[in-house]
Amino acid sequence: MRQIDYRLKEVHEVRGRQGIAVVENGFIVSGSATLTRYDANWNVCCETTEPFAVGFSQKVNHIGDIDVFDGEVFCGAELFLDGVASNIQIAVFDAQTLQFKRAFPFAPESGQTECSGIAVNPDDRTVWMSSWANGDSGRYLYQYDLDTGAYLRKVHLHAVPQWIQGVAYHEGAFYLTADDGDADFDEPDHIYRTEIAAGATHCKVTEEKTLDDVIKQGEIEGLTFARDPARLLVLYNRGAHIVQGMPLDFYDGYDREIHEVFVYERLDTTV
Repeated sequence: MRQIDYRLKEVHEVRGRQGIAVVENGFIVSGSATLTRYDANWNVCCETTEPFAVGFSQKVNHIGDIDVFDGEVFCGAELFLDGVASNIQIAVFDAQTLQFKRAFPFAPESGQTECSGIAVNPDDRTVWMSSWANGDSGRYLYQYDLDTGAYLRKVHLHAVPQWIQGVAYHEGAFYLTADDGDADFDEPDHIYRTEIAAGATHCKVTEEKTLDDVIKQGEIEGLTFARDPARLLVLYNRGAHIVQGMPLDFYDGYDREIHEVFVYERLDTTV
């Protein structure tokens, strides 16, 4: 039976609090309203602090977890205020320059009311969106055609992780981060795994990892995978007290929120 173990190797402080993706010779980190590209040694290469300046048909102010495919950064963009989202769009930026390229809207008939993360499945050229929202919206993953932007279907998660923050596709499976721990009580957040069959309306979700080895419990965000060597990268925030998805004040000993990428060696063993 295949078993995956994760061993913490590195921690890097970054500028953004939302998402992480791997690009050639580096990484891209998303903040709520920023995109920052790093080289392989985590030095800043370029950054945009005005990603919404052009190209959007409706006002947006928030980016969630991101993904990179074929030289482009895919973002779930939305207008987010006090835990309520609107104007959801899939926004695409150039991975080298971080300049806006195009956007297409989500399908309201899907029932999705928030976009916390986005993942590209290169195997079938589709885009998948997750939702942080409570209620029906957060119980599904939403699939779109990569080339046309057409809405295809939603898939029911069994059982549903609470407060989904990010999604990544890797080797035939989807991985979800969930802000389901309570930082006030030092409870860890978790990563979950699921596989979605062609044409399926639901999928089984299993726990993949407990984040009990971070510096301080806080708010888990995006995740991504890297190859050569095999690594899992997870973005984690600490120091701020979060209410309805928004930082309001700070825990004792902090005067700012700290954003860190935890890099895990991914060990594949057979038992």
